[in-house]
This record gives sequence, structure tokens and C-alpha cells, in this order.
Amino acid sequence: MKVRSQTPSCNIEMLYADHHGWLSNWLRRKLGNHFDAADLAQDTFVRVLRSRNAHEIREPRQYLATVARGLMVDLFRRREIEHQYLEALAALPQPVWPSPESRALVVEALIEIDAMLAGLGPRVRLAFLLSQCDGLTYPQIAEQMNVSLRSVNKYMARAMEHCCLYRLQRA
Repeated sequence: MKVRSQTPSCNIEMLYADHHGWLSNWLRRKLGNHFDAADLAQDTFVRVLRSRNAHEIREPRQYLATVARGLMVDLFRRREIEHQYLEALAALPQPVWPSPESRALVVEALIEIDAMLAGLGPRVRLAFLLSQCDGLTYPQIAEQMNVSLRSVNKYMARAMEHCCLYRLQRA
């Protein structure tokens, strides 16, 4: 009888061997698509591997399902962003469409921006978008949001701090 050591690499190997099939089937039932399920199952184990905590997992299936659910949300969000972008492109004349490579880069940038903005509260996000996308001044934002100028200053300070911290964490 071979005894498995408890090294981190062994733990992830055991986790993968014991639960990959179950996770793939679970994802296939949720997504209705074998290819997406296989990709997300693989991404789930990559995420666990990067976290370096496989040896600490007490309820493997529950843990893997939680990670996989987050990845499903990311997948759906990505597809929605890409769909919205392609709809906006469809409104333009085809000769001005960017190349497929440029489109892919734009989608990646939009996904990154969406992830960054997701961490902001709704009022802070609105103030930030009115400033950065619509080019409104702080007094105009205050008027449109029906808040004080001081509130807009606080919202923007929070947004800027959040964006800076987000970028530092991603570096």
C-alpha cells in the first residue's frame, strides 16, 4: 500500500484526482455545455493551486463549487460585456470596426474596468462615471445626483483611492 505524503503538490494532486470528475459533471449540468464546463473546472483547480491552500480545505466539494460559481459569474459577466461591445460596434459602419486583435484588447480592458468599478458603491460609482465618462464637473455631478458638493468630493476621493488600491493589488 502506497502512502501519500502531505506536501502541497500532493494535496492538489489528490484534490484533483478525487474531485475533478465530480466538478466537471456539476459544471456541465449548470452550464449545459461540456466545453465551458471543462474550461471552468480547469480554471477552478488553477485558482486553488495559486491560492496554495489545498492542504487547508476541509469540505472539498463545497469549496470547489464556491470557486467554480465565482468563475461562472465571471464568465457570464465577460460574455455580457463582450455582447454589449459587439452591439455597439454593430451600430458603426463596418469599415471603421477595429481589427479582431484590437476588439479583443478592448474587451479585456472593459472587463478590467468593470471588475475595478464593481468594488465601488453605487453612488461612488455613479459620481466617478459622471466625472470620468461624461466629463461633468463636481458641481454638475452634485446637481445631477442631488447631493452636496462636499459629498461629491468624498465620493471622488473614495473612487480614486479604490482605483489606486485596485491597481496596486493587480501589479
